[in-house]
Amino acid sequence: MNLSYRIATIVMVLFVVTAQAQTQEGYLSKEDAIKLALEENFGIKIARNRVEIAKNNKSVLNSGYLPTLTGTAGATYSESNTTTSFPDGDRDGNPTPDVELNGAESQVYNGGVNLNYTLFDGLGRYYNYKSLKEQYDLSELQARETIENTMLQLFSVYFEVARITENQVVLDEAMQISTDRVTRAEYAFEYGQNSKLDVLNARVDATNDSILYMNSKQSLANAKRDLNVVLNQELTTLFTVDTTVNFTPMDQIEAYYEKVKDHNVTLLQNERNLAINAYDVKISRSGYLPSIGLTGSYGWNLNQNPASAFFPSQNQTRDNLQLGAALTWNLFDGGRTTTRVKNAKIALANQELTRSQLELEIERDIRNALEIYKNRLQVFKIQEQNVVTNQHNFNRSTAQFQLGRITSLEFRQAQTNLLLAQTNRNAAKYDAKLAELQLMQLLGQLLNIPY
Repeated sequence: MNLSYRIATIVMVLFVVTAQAQTQEGYLSKEDAIKLALEENFGIKIARNRVEIAKNNKSVLNSGYLPTLTGTAGATYSESNTTTSFPDGDRDGNPTPDVELNGAESQVYNGGVNLNYTLFDGLGRYYNYKSLKEQYDLSELQARETIENTMLQLFSVYFEVARITENQVVLDEAMQISTDRVTRAEYAFEYGQNSKLDVLNARVDATNDSILYMNSKQSLANAKRDLNVVLNQELTTLFTVDTTVNFTPMDQIEAYYEKVKDHNVTLLQNERNLAINAYDVKISRSGYLPSIGLTGSYGWNLNQNPASAFFPSQNQTRDNLQLGAALTWNLFDGGRTTTRVKNAKIALANQELTRSQLELEIERDIRNALEIYKNRLQVFKIQEQNVVTNQHNFNRSTAQFQLGRITSLEFRQAQTNLLLAQTNRNAAKYDAKLAELQLMQLLGQLLNIPY
């Protein structure tokens, strides 16, 4: 079995194995990948649980507006032995026998309910309730940020799978061309039309192309496992991906840019933090005002007393209803309320400074991201044209090589140039799309655009 036949066999085996694997793989569209990530990604699940916690915290059950009602109940049992002596006797001085009470039992039962309601607390409860609602909104924005970051991570891996998939097609074509070249070189050598060196060069190139294809196949398997981790799927799950890419028109991007302050998640979070800090100032000021509370209680009591030396056994039942109101005004607390108010105002001022800083930084980041996107999009267009040029050059080189007008090294150089141009185009396409997605995140539109 000659080497050309062995190389051809390897190519066919790789092709068959790849074809069989593809028939067993499911198709994972971008939409399906997004749906799986939203449902299964660990980070997104954790973020949603945090939103649920914030939702519980902003409930009226956690607001302090509802009264508190407590119930009490108790029971006491006692047994005693009593001996009563009369050392002076009766009135006439006659001895009086002792009176013994053994096993005297007594029981006490009680139960009650207590109601407390804060009617006014200096508006601290009111502003705290509003602050909890702002914290809930903030948690939703934080969850959105987590989702956006997960989407970027998802498509970074998804597009890597797509890039390697397209590269495999290119490498497969190169491998078949090299295999055909080995066969032609061996036939030409047998008929004395070229030297043994041409055959060896063809074999070396075919072997190198086979190795490149095998390494690419391994890289693809690794990338798919990375994607399964993001999607929280079994690592052995097989799938093919969508390799089409559509870019957002530049006029649409400019329209998004005009509304960035209304959609950028970082700026929106800062607005919520500003509102929370503003409420913290008002909550602290509530310490200057009095609080008014209402109380109510109802109690029931039963005493069962045994007979004594002088009285018969008694059962006493009592119930009691109390209503009251209390005014509490902390006229001076050593300056702690004043300190809290001052610190809350400083925190609010810091948050306003942070907003100004964020606006400047985000403006810079958007401009940088826009320039990067434009540059990468232009590089992609250049690479597309480069593929056309190299394809034309390779076609002419193939014709010249078959006519014996150029050497095998020149033919190989044309083939290598085409292979490099095709893989560079694939990389440039997905680099440009990722740059667009990063720009869309800064513009606050990442979750609103088609992918």
